[in-house]
Amino acid sequence: MNAFAGTLAPYAQHDAASRGRRFPEPAPRHRTEYQRDRDRIVHSTAFRRLVYKTQVFVNHEGDLFRTRLTHSLEVAQIARSVARALGLNEPLAEAICLAHDLGHTPFGHAGQDALHECMREFGGFEHNLQSLRVVDELEERYAEFAGLNLTFETREGILKHCSVANARQLGDLGERFLERHQPSLEAQLANLSDEIAYNNHDVDDGIRAGLITIDELNELAIFRRQHDVVTARYPGLGVRRLVHEVVRRMIDYLVNDLIDASAASIAAAAPAGVEDVRARPEPLLRFGPEVAAEHLELKRYLRQHLYRHYKVLRMTNKAGRVVRELFDAMFVDVDLMPTEHQQAARRMEAEDGRAGRARAVADYIAGMTDRFAILEHRRLFEPSERT
Repeated sequence: MNAFAGTLAPYAQHDAASRGRRFPEPAPRHRTEYQRDRDRIVHSTAFRRLVYKTQVFVNHEGDLFRTRLTHSLEVAQIARSVARALGLNEPLAEAICLAHDLGHTPFGHAGQDALHECMREFGGFEHNLQSLRVVDELEERYAEFAGLNLTFETREGILKHCSVANARQLGDLGERFLERHQPSLEAQLANLSDEIAYNNHDVDDGIRAGLITIDELNELAIFRRQHDVVTARYPGLGVRRLVHEVVRRMIDYLVNDLIDASAASIAAAAPAGVEDVRARPEPLLRFGPEVAAEHLELKRYLRQHLYRHYKVLRMTNKAGRVVRELFDAMFVDVDLMPTEHQQAARRMEAEDGRAGRARAVADYIAGMTDRFAILEHRRLFEPSERT
């Protein structure tokens, strides 16, 4: 029985209406289905690896910069707050947020782009699809099935983006991409919570790294508004506390607007249930127009001034080279990988030819942490490094 059934809105995803799991299991006794999903994600090997996977800065560059793990936790906290305010299924939203980066490569988007280029003739590489592979196939924890055997709704939320070609191979999970329908509101919320956490916490890390400045950020309406309030109320506040206070207020500003604008959008659409939500041509969760424009301005600023800063580009260039050289070497000779990955490569090659071998190599590399990828590269390409 869903312990939250009495508090959920009719348009929320109710446990009783779940499309179930790929492999049927008895219902949990003292948890909801989506709480079980969340717990399986938290206990997974892929989740633990996120602590050593980069957000923007490579893991070894500093202990205080955010990683994929801390980012996922921050996304989940935002989503839980909004879900509670809107009457959505909080454990489902949390589960999606905690799992959304499980398939991310080492070195963030630089690693993803490099691996996609390596896999271009074999179907490409999409980190959302890789996250789904992790929870469906690659995790090895249970005797009766591969993966984590999560519910349809959690798996649907993990798959934020998907190419048409891949969607056609995913059965009911890919239908919404082909029919231009929407996922649950909990999945929509996870997507927006990711954007809020990503942009605002990159402001914090970017300032800490000395790559962007408060003076530059004051050119942006969303930052300047909160900065003016903080400096007026707390004159003489130290830089670190000033930045934390401004970022905290920016997140609060965005979250409150998301709740208010989404509540108005839901009220106008008046969905009777989750199927009405899914059938709509556009998402129901959204920011108000003014806040959406300010948030987009921040996103564009970060893309130009942080993600394309020459120091970040130097790092991403090196990271891309590490991934490409690892892939090229291991694709030519799968015996360079550990035994279980050699076996997977041969099995997948027997099933799907060179594309299967390439996918096995991509699975191995995508599962690496930043520091392990660097170490593997040294082992393969530096004669003085021990194997």
